[in-house]
Amino acid sequence: MSILNLANDIINGYRISDKDDLSIFSSCNICDLTKGADLIRTHYNKNTVELCTILNAKSGKCSENCKYCAQSAHYNTFCEVYPFMDCDAIVAKAMDNYNEGVNHFALVTAGRALSGSDFEKCLDAFKTIHSKCPGLKLCASLGLLSKEQYSLLKDAGVTRIHNNIETAPSFFESVCTSHSQKDKFEAISNAKMAGLDVCSGGIIGMGESFNQRLEMALTLSKMHIMSVPINVLIPIKGTPFENLPRLSEDEILRTIASFKFINPEANIRLAGGRILLNNAGKEAFCSGASASITGNMLTTSGYTIKSDYQMLNSLDRKVI
Repeated sequence: MSILNLANDIINGYRISDKDDLSIFSSCNICDLTKGADLIRTHYNKNTVELCTILNAKSGKCSENCKYCAQSAHYNTFCEVYPFMDCDAIVAKAMDNYNEGVNHFALVTAGRALSGSDFEKCLDAFKTIHSKCPGLKLCASLGLLSKEQYSLLKDAGVTRIHNNIETAPSFFESVCTSHSQKDKFEAISNAKMAGLDVCSGGIIGMGESFNQRLEMALTLSKMHIMSVPINVLIPIKGTPFENLPRLSEDEILRTIASFKFINPEANIRLAGGRILLNNAGKEAFCSGASASITGNMLTTSGYTIKSDYQMLNSLDRKVI
């Protein structure tokens, strides 16, 4: 079967599982693969693109030992460190993004799980943003929370949580040992039980094989995740992954397109590492991507909201 025939089968309802021969994604012509992914994107996501901004509301001194992360207290990365931000500053940032036309805003905090007075401050910030920015969809990326905490976030106006599974189950322990992927799955289940949508993806370029990237894509498909961010590792000095080679654009696009085949109804979201793609990732939006984080990332620079609007307008995409 050709990859384009497979794309048409997926449009007609076929879904890829781990029983399929996945070697087609690594062996097929990349132009055919990205064309097929774009056909799937057009069918399921039309010409819309979901843009979101993130604010790093608490930075550094994270207890976890994720080998890619500049914010881990286990490594000397000279990452900026600050406590949970003032509520007024958070609200001001959200309103700025809202006025620039972004419809999704996320708060992200370093640490295993936000708790205590910091969690209370976070709830207050979300409640204020929800009242002052009608229509702005709110997302929280606060670590491994309980169902009760997620319920409180929902009551504060949050509609989606973010918690990456990071990588394939078979590779997770090569990335992090201070918590398990099972802990991630439990937190995601807690969020779903609280009635929240889930954004979950991972990072590529951490030494995993291409087949393990497909394993991650299938894991997300089985979880019925509808927002799948793909980060591309930018090796950070001081982390255990500092000397890993950067991925080529073709390898990144092949991964994005393959994720779209396996998660056809989801928004495949460009996240950290867009700087490794030419033209701010313009080609990725023709290879299956239908969402992106915009503005600055957590510890690496991103693209401005204005420049992303201009690029997406050139592709006749509507930002939602």
